[in-house]
Amino acid sequence: MNSFFSGTRLRDMIRAIRACKTAAEERAVVRKECAAIRTSINENDHDYRHRNLAKLMFIHMLGYPTHFGQMECLKLIASAGFPEKRIGYLGLMLLLDERQEVLMLVTNSLKQDLNHSNQYIVGLALCALGNICSAEMARDLAPEVERLLQFRDPNIRKKAALCSIRIIRKVPDLAENFINPAAALLKEKHHGVLITGIQLCTDLCKVSPEALEFLRKKHTEGLVRTLKDVVNSPYTPEYDIAGIADPFLHVRLLKLLRALGQGDADSSDAMNDILAQVATKTESNKNAGNAILYECVETIMSIEDNGGLRVLAINILGRFLSNRDNNIRYVALNMLMKAITVDAQAVQRHRATILECVKDSDASIRKRALELVYLLVNETNVKPLTKELIDYLEVSDQDFKGDLTAKICSIVEKFSPEKIWYIDQMLKVLAEAGNFVKDEVWHALIVVISNASDLHGYTVRALYKAFKTSSEQESLVRVAVWCIGEYGDMLMNNVGMLGVEDSVTVTDSDIVDVVEIAIKHHASDLTTKAMALIALLKLSSRFPSCSEYVFSVPSIPCNSIRLMFFYHRGTAFFLSCIKRMRFQLRIKDIIVHHKGSLVLELQQRSLEFNSIIDKHQNIRSTLVERMPILDEATFTTRRAGSLPAAVSTSGGASLNLPNGAVKPSTSLLVDLLDLSDDVPAAPSSSGGDFLQDLLGVDLSPAPTQSGTNQVQKAGTDVLLDLLSIGAHPVQSSSSTTDILSPIQNEKSPIATLDALLPSSSLSAQATSAKAAPVMDLLDDFSPSPSKPEDNGSVYPPLVAFESSSLRITFDFSKQPGNPQITIVLATFTNLTPNVFTDFIFQAAVPKFLQLHLDPASSNILPASGNGSITQNLRVTNNQHGKVFLAFTSKSIVMRTRISYKINNKDTLEEAQINNFPRDL
Repeated sequence: MNSFFSGTRLRDMIRAIRACKTAAEERAVVRKECAAIRTSINENDHDYRHRNLAKLMFIHMLGYPTHFGQMECLKLIASAGFPEKRIGYLGLMLLLDERQEVLMLVTNSLKQDLNHSNQYIVGLALCALGNICSAEMARDLAPEVERLLQFRDPNIRKKAALCSIRIIRKVPDLAENFINPAAALLKEKHHGVLITGIQLCTDLCKVSPEALEFLRKKHTEGLVRTLKDVVNSPYTPEYDIAGIADPFLHVRLLKLLRALGQGDADSSDAMNDILAQVATKTESNKNAGNAILYECVETIMSIEDNGGLRVLAINILGRFLSNRDNNIRYVALNMLMKAITVDAQAVQRHRATILECVKDSDASIRKRALELVYLLVNETNVKPLTKELIDYLEVSDQDFKGDLTAKICSIVEKFSPEKIWYIDQMLKVLAEAGNFVKDEVWHALIVVISNASDLHGYTVRALYKAFKTSSEQESLVRVAVWCIGEYGDMLMNNVGMLGVEDSVTVTDSDIVDVVEIAIKHHASDLTTKAMALIALLKLSSRFPSCSEYVFSVPSIPCNSIRLMFFYHRGTAFFLSCIKRMRFQLRIKDIIVHHKGSLVLELQQRSLEFNSIIDKHQNIRSTLVERMPILDEATFTTRRAGSLPAAVSTSGGASLNLPNGAVKPSTSLLVDLLDLSDDVPAAPSSSGGDFLQDLLGVDLSPAPTQSGTNQVQKAGTDVLLDLLSIGAHPVQSSSSTTDILSPIQNEKSPIATLDALLPSSSLSAQATSAKAAPVMDLLDDFSPSPSKPEDNGSVYPPLVAFESSSLRITFDFSKQPGNPQITIVLATFTNLTPNVFTDFIFQAAVPKFLQLHLDPASSNILPASGNGSITQNLRVTNNQHGKVFLAFTSKSIVMRTRISYKINNKDTLEEAQINNFPRDL
């Protein structure tokens, strides 16, 4: 045996461990001590057993394993002396818990010690049993503990009561054995025994209805007398704390009375007087008094109805709100939130104090007070409370504005007495904290504005004024841009003036300035800029414009001659036309400016809207006419989650598609191309349906030439066919030749869809003005004979798309004997530490390609590249191997959309892939 280490005293080991400068040195000391202790245990050293166990307890508190010393605890407990038993029981409570099987070996020793003649050893056994008692031990030792509740020494009775609490919590079936002994403890004069007896009765009431009824009938009055004696007791130095006699006993008595009075009118009546006495006589200038008052208030709010007592209790909580201690104010706010369901009118009297708590410097008090104010709001006080909250919103901290804004918006939406007040308050919130407003809030505001037809002019003028002062608030800018696009003519002409507002002088140039600022602002995101472009398109047809008529007079070939023509109609008319022309040209310049935008969404919208302005003035007014009134009920139901996020435009049942499945559905296609959210569809009488209005395409059937098989299709079919989405069969060479035959009619359905396809996928343009759009889109050249293909070519992997969060890699393969078909294996890798859920990949290709997507391997993408999702794509290139004039066959072009959720937040990424190998 290593005598040096085994004989080391506990204090010397502690000193050696504290002297260690590094964790490695500490581990070395602990290892040596543990090795010496193991050696001592193996040699059954009786002299140092208690010292070794004391060392093990200290080592255990440092976090090192000490399971090898558990049996030493049992040996010390079995010893005859008190010092050894004390160390053994202390080790038992520290080194073991109720889940250890070895604990069953100590049951017999505990039973012997509970019956020991030495009361100190009995106390040790009760302490150990109260800390580590398991259900099996509770059943075996409950009779001994029950007997000790009548022991002569008060300390043993107190420890037995605490041990009984542990027993009935572990085995509630044993509660009935402790009812009478516990009730006897309520008559004790010793405060320590009385407190533990009250706690035992409180736990018995929770687990046993029989005990609850017994104590209600037999001991309610006795407990009331006990509390009255404590309240009126003279000064006793032994129990006095801050001038209050035994506040701990006060609190325990009030908790037991609360359990007895809850749901029982007779017991509640018996304790009303003493509760009123406690509430009025207890001093509130010390923490001990505040603790008693808090328990008294909670008891009053829990027992059966007594209006006067509840008003008194709520007034006490009102005093708590004026306390300088943050903890007292916080518990008062918590209690008021419970009290408001019982007596809201009494809580309303303290509304001003609660509002002051909303402005507190402590974040937890601010949030709790805000939740309480939200519960206080009703139809009668919504206006003053909302005014106070909005006034505070101006000066509140940035960290608190999010919660405050959410509550204000919810209050305004829930309790709004009239629409004009709702709009006014929402505009104030947007002007002060628009960047903190969630999307569904300003969406709801637009729905309300749409339904308030008599307030359109008032709203657009208010938004115009708010924009002038708060253009940095994103949500305000979006609502303003939408309303200006819809009701810009009302803004300029002061339509719908109300008596409460002043007229405002706004020119068409001022209106365009607002939209242009929204587009060019550095903080504007994609959604805001896209909404601004749509607003410009709407404004181009909102005002009575002679410029459209000027530029659409077919009989006058020259613009200058046209202007002279109108000059003879009057100078004012001429100047008005010049002004309108400048207005239209400025709108067009702003839209055209984004044709070269690096953001694909803005570039596409710019090209489409420019095409509408230049080539399709005859349908522009129909395309951008005022939106119909939005259905508030449908929007509210959708917000509540009863409807899916998107409704199919086909009017049929919505499709529940697997991951990556592409069906020939109009709603899915329009969603993939971002057409449904850009410009609202207007009703049209032409056969092209909503796509004609949406894209500015004349979808009337073109006249067929003799000998040409021309299939007439609706607008939806044309667009579907162009993108080759769905289960369309590969067309034969003769059918392809027929479809791609030259079309001389300038109103071809395909002629104006050049904005949908990337420029890299188009052939060289011809110089003829009439043939250019047709040749650009259809590449209608005579196909040359196909070249023999090498099906054994190996294509290197392609990183098709990579962002900060996602990487897409394509691997290519060809089917032998069928070079037109390319099998693409898409591999998706997550580059972030967050897991992607509900992962969906969608793709669209031009007309000369056919695309089929197989289901993805999963819809959950693991984080940090620890796994991937794979999906097979089959691309059929009908133009593969064909040569048109000096150009080789067209390569694959694909537009993709990837949607997924990060922490239940929707994320969308889009990309256009143009770098496919040329010979695919």
